[in-house]
Amino acid sequence: MGVARDERRLLVELLGEVGPDAPTLCSPWTTRDLTAHLVIRERRFDAAPGIVLKPFAGYTQRVQDGYAKKTWGDLLDELRSGPPFWSPYSVGVVDELANTAEFFVHHEDVRRAQEGWEPRPPDAKRDRALWRGLPHAARLNYRNSPVGIVLRRPDGEQVTVKRGANGVVITGEPGELLLHAFGRDEVRVEFAGEADAVSAVRAMSRGI
Repeated sequence: MGVARDERRLLVELLGEVGPDAPTLCSPWTTRDLTAHLVIRERRFDAAPGIVLKPFAGYTQRVQDGYAKKTWGDLLDELRSGPPFWSPYSVGVVDELANTAEFFVHHEDVRRAQEGWEPRPPDAKRDRALWRGLPHAARLNYRNSPVGIVLRRPDGEQVTVKRGANGVVITGEPGELLLHAFGRDEVRVEFAGEADAVSAVRAMSRGI
C-alpha cells in the first residue's frame, strides 16, 4: 500500500473518531469542511480550479458547501472509497504523486488541532516519500522568501529550496519540514541564521 493510501485510511479513521465539528489547522474549516474539500478535489474537477485560482473560488466554495451538507457518514464513505475509476487519481502512481503530501498535511491538520498533539514517530517509508516530494512543494511555497532557505534533515541531508543572501537553515524531520512549507506553524523545527532573516522566514506567508 502506498503512503497516500495509508494517510487516507488514517485520516478517515481519525475523522470518524473526532466527528464532523472538530477544529482543524485550516481555520475556520471544521473537519466537515475539510472532508468536503478533499472529496470535491478528486470527484468534482469542474470545481478544482477554484482551490488555487481566486476568480473561480466562489463556485468552488458553493460546490464544497453543497457536499458539506451531506450526512457525515456519506462524506466519510466517499473519502474512504477514494476517487472514481475515471479519475486520474485512481491510478496508483498518480495517487502517490498528487496525494501523498495532500493527505499527510490534512491528516496533521486534524491531529494538530487537538490538544496535546505530538509528532508521529518516524516511519521510513512515509519519510522517504515526503522527503522526495518536499523540494518541489517547498520551492513553490517559499518562492516569496526574501532570504535563502535550506531544508535539512536531522541526519544532515539537505536541499536548497530558495537561493539568496542571509540564508536560513530549517532543520526537522521530513514531515515537519513539509508542514512548515505548507504554512503550518504547529511544527517541531529549528531555525539557524541571522536573527532578522529567521524572523522574516517565520513571519512570511507560505503556501500557494
